Amino acid sequence: MAHKFAREQPQGVKNHIEKVAIVGAGGNVGKLITEELLKAGKHQITALTRQDSTNTIPAGVEIKRIDYADQASLIEALQGQDALIITMGARAPPEQQTKLIEAAAAANVAWVLPNEWGYDITDPGLCKDIPIGEKHAQYRAHIEKLGKSSWIGVTCGFWYEFSLSHGPSAFGFDLNDRTVTFFDDGNTHVNTSTWIQCGRGVANLLALKALPDDKNDQSPCLAHYRNNFIYVSSFNVSQRDMLDSVMRVTGTELDDWKIEHEPSTSRYKDAVEAMQKGDLTGYVKLMYTRVFYQDGSGEFEVTRGLQNGVLGLPKENLDECTKIAVEMAKNPRNY
Repeated sequence: MAHKFAREQPQGVKNHIEKVAIVGAGGNVGKLITEELLKAGKHQITALTRQDSTNTIPAGVEIKRIDYADQASLIEALQGQDALIITMGARAPPEQQTKLIEAAAAANVAWVLPNEWGYDITDPGLCKDIPIGEKHAQYRAHIEKLGKSSWIGVTCGFWYEFSLSHGPSAFGFDLNDRTVTFFDDGNTHVNTSTWIQCGRGVANLLALKALPDDKNDQSPCLAHYRNNFIYVSSFNVSQRDMLDSVMRVTGTELDDWKIEHEPSTSRYKDAVEAMQKGDLTGYVKLMYTRVFYQDGSGEFEVTRGLQNGVLGLPKENLDECTKIAVEMAKNPRNY
């Protein structure tokens, strides 16, 4: 049986994470996580990257090349690591995460943060209506079945700057054309996070001690979130809040914008049909639309609570983040 308290551990066993491996350190959120880990200065960081990858890895990170067709290379790269963070694009082959999870178990990596970044996949309605939820559950179950690692999922909502700048299929905005489609009345609130807030959250999470000192120790530790989720957020906003922020940032007025309305349920149904016909934007559209249903499923700070305070996350300025989104829409190749 695993020890429950640090004082039960054999002498010399550390009660903190020292070595962290990350997959996707050159990607959007992976890069920010890596940079925040480097700023914290509490970990040795290793980036696991494919042999043919051309992504730029932040300075100060050890790089290990891996081959997903060679499981031994994955295991070797993970030897001695205390934690594995997996950040992958939506189009990454699903077996890659399975191979990483199995390699982490073989290398006795204690903690795995799977590719969980996004909406609250513990919500029954979201899990049912957004197909990817069941796949995530399979990865978590596999970690538990192998019995060597514990997982912690990070629920952060959709990434704010990316989603606002990504076009009508996401938050409903076309910032360059000054058009927006409000789902229902546009007043439904959802939790959303910036990339950097996700980075801070992960860095501060992994800085926590692993186990409580003893049965009387109630201070935050990783064991409190073992095989569970943490919930972090930058903003609790509606589409109308977003539009107000965009207008402040761009100096525009309501008359400068073309505003349409669409029932969220109808929009979701149309998106499902588009996806079934092979339209890849249909999946994006159905996912975002479903989170804006008027059932509270996108507002996880109300249903689940947030760990922002526990993790010492700062309050962010909405308009400053909206400025980034406006620039991303103008110059998408720069981001």
